[in-house]
Amino acid sequence: MSNDPLAGVLDDARALLPEAVELRRRIHRRPEIGLRLPRTQETVLAAIDDLGLKVSTGREVDSVVAILEGDRPGGTVLLRGDMDGLPLQEDSGEEFAAETPGAMHACGHDTHVAMLAGAARLLAGRRSGIAGRVVLMFQPGEEGYHGARYMLDEGLLDAAGTPVDAAYALHITTEHPSGTLHVRPGPLMASSDVLDVTVRGAGAHASSPQDGVDPITIACEIVTAMQSYVTRRLDIFDPAVVTIAQITAGTTNNIIPETARLYGTIRTLSADTRQAVKAGLTRLAEGIAAAHGATAEVEIGSGYPPTVNDAGAAETVLATASELIGPDAVSVLRNPVMGAEDWSYVLQRVPGAMAFLGGCPPELDPATAPGNHSNKVRFHEDAMAVGIATYAGLALHHLGR
Repeated sequence: MSNDPLAGVLDDARALLPEAVELRRRIHRRPEIGLRLPRTQETVLAAIDDLGLKVSTGREVDSVVAILEGDRPGGTVLLRGDMDGLPLQEDSGEEFAAETPGAMHACGHDTHVAMLAGAARLLAGRRSGIAGRVVLMFQPGEEGYHGARYMLDEGLLDAAGTPVDAAYALHITTEHPSGTLHVRPGPLMASSDVLDVTVRGAGAHASSPQDGVDPITIACEIVTAMQSYVTRRLDIFDPAVVTIAQITAGTTNNIIPETARLYGTIRTLSADTRQAVKAGLTRLAEGIAAAHGATAEVEIGSGYPPTVNDAGAAETVLATASELIGPDAVSVLRNPVMGAEDWSYVLQRVPGAMAFLGGCPPELDPATAPGNHSNKVRFHEDAMAVGIATYAGLALHHLGR
């Protein structure tokens, strides 16, 4: 028998693929949104019921935490799969398309659940080679609901009774060929905060702008100044993206309104730049408005922090995936992704990493295939075998040597 804990893992994962596909499709047909996912939670509990795990569920959220104990003492590794869908009407053409109107698993979380459940089954069959325990984190509310933070507040990291030594998550994407793995040390994904600016001037007739203070022209000046701020006040190697996605003002064509509203997002890759941009944009909007005799009320709603991979954990992903699927199927990402993830909350507390699993159907080009959050997105289910093997392999890398 091989002393390599990863020996046979990919073959075992492939053997579990039909079961994982069936579970994925069952969840896909009945997507749920937010923190309360009762049907999905019930499906997960049924899928892992026979594995001899210590299982608990959330109080304020429909989470599932399952502990797999090895046969020998050792460390603790956490693996995460998020469970929630998005408010979209599916148009993917899949035979197992969503049956719930206005909801869809458009970000692949159904595959994450199925892969994590598959990894749990694979690891349960290898208990005798595990020194320690694996915490399986089935998480609701990733799509803007701060589900990971709720689970942390409810004692996720204390569930095993020992400190968590390392934490890993996978995210499927059509941006890479099916069955490939992609990771990078340091910042992987951005923070995302909501920017809401109300410029308050004074209304007037459109023929007499001198009698009022036009908030629309002031708001436009603020928008352009924000872009100058990003390119002239921030380190190019620690960037930010500020997008004003909505401008609202006025009721008709011949009245200068009293107010104009700017609504958008701020995305950064570090905590320092995040705080600097919040302060800088507030100062900028208030100053420009004041210069024109108006006021600006700036509200910035805190979203997810940057997702920052621990360098050692990212290297572990690279080494494990390379051994499982070959180095040609694994890459170090050159640049971060400016989307956001609440896995960031876990990585603030535990050394760990997130990696992207390529899931582009082979008949499509990753450069043009419908992407995550598209109502037309489709994922290649064969990639799930690699996901199952990677989840399990990461746990065995830490606990099986």
